[in-house]
Amino acid sequence: MVQAITIEREFGCGGSEVAGMVASRLGWSLWDERLTQEIARLTQCTPEAVERREWRSDPVVYRIFKDFLRGAFEGGLPPTNRLQLLDARRIAAASEQAVQTAYSSGPSVIVGRGAQYFVGKRRNVFHVFLYASRDYKIGRLISRGATQDKAIKQIDTTDHARARFVRQYLGLKWPELHQYHAMFNTEMGVPCVAAMILQCVMEFDGRENAHPLGDRLSPASL
Repeated sequence: MVQAITIEREFGCGGSEVAGMVASRLGWSLWDERLTQEIARLTQCTPEAVERREWRSDPVVYRIFKDFLRGAFEGGLPPTNRLQLLDARRIAAASEQAVQTAYSSGPSVIVGRGAQYFVGKRRNVFHVFLYASRDYKIGRLISRGATQDKAIKQIDTTDHARARFVRQYLGLKWPELHQYHAMFNTEMGVPCVAAMILQCVMEFDGRENAHPLGDRLSPASL
């Protein structure tokens, strides 16, 4: 029986909206912003700091500065004042711990943060990848208030940074397509994609006649 759904997505394609709708229709917990909050708690940083740093490799200057701080004076600071340096390795370790917490919390929809890697071997997890065309993603960001230049820059750089992070700190490829049970183009619309994910989960369980999700996955609910 499926106990969790991981949703990995290209930046800007609307993955959070799809995940929210899937979680709502199932009545499951949504771990999206909640994951960021958990990572912030684990790293003793603010959620805003985590959002700026998560799934990005350390810039060279930042790494040098971090090493300088650790080697020069951090060890001599009182424990209550020691700097909490939010580097990529801390993000990776905290992300895995946060995903495991989400998985253990009960039926959940887990968005990004490497969830497909960290719970990839569990047989009761269904993995989804969402994507869309570059023009669609740019237009979507602009419709939500981003300038054209900012939207283009974010679309053209964010996923490259994510792939670099995964390669450098997890030793894996992003996206590794064979890890996913299903892939959907979000240009079909959030309700359509959410409905197809729910249908796929039901088929994946293979218990259409006595499914534990029952009426939540009935044709009317889709």
